[in-house]
Amino acid sequence: MNLIEEFVNYRARLNKLINEKGNIHTKRFMNLDSQIYEGGALSEKTKEMLGLVASMVLRCNDCIIYHIIRLFQLGTTDDEFFEVFNIALIVGGSIVIPHLRKAVEALEELREHEKNGKTISL
Repeated sequence: MNLIEEFVNYRARLNKLINEKGNIHTKRFMNLDSQIYEGGALSEKTKEMLGLVASMVLRCNDCIIYHIIRLFQLGTTDDEFFEVFNIALIVGGSIVIPHLRKAVEALEELREHEKNGKTISL
């Protein structure tokens, strides 16, 4: 199993448990987290890019992988990805480099899935 598939399976399994066991406050937060990325004054893609930059600067690999998948699904080009990565690097500094590697690894896996006709859904 690869990075992307492991992440998708892990996320689905744990989100199911959280939904089953969480209280109203947990469920409200999880719902808000999903809704906030919907298009509005800013496009969905722009919001996901902002989320990716914040995730890289905050050094959250799970968040990075999630936003990479969403941006991939939204048709983000490699040039666009690397501009986003550059913003994260300039804001976060060299400590972001290991997380940049994780982002590039995830992107490469998604491009390989694309070549093989495999789709990834969250």
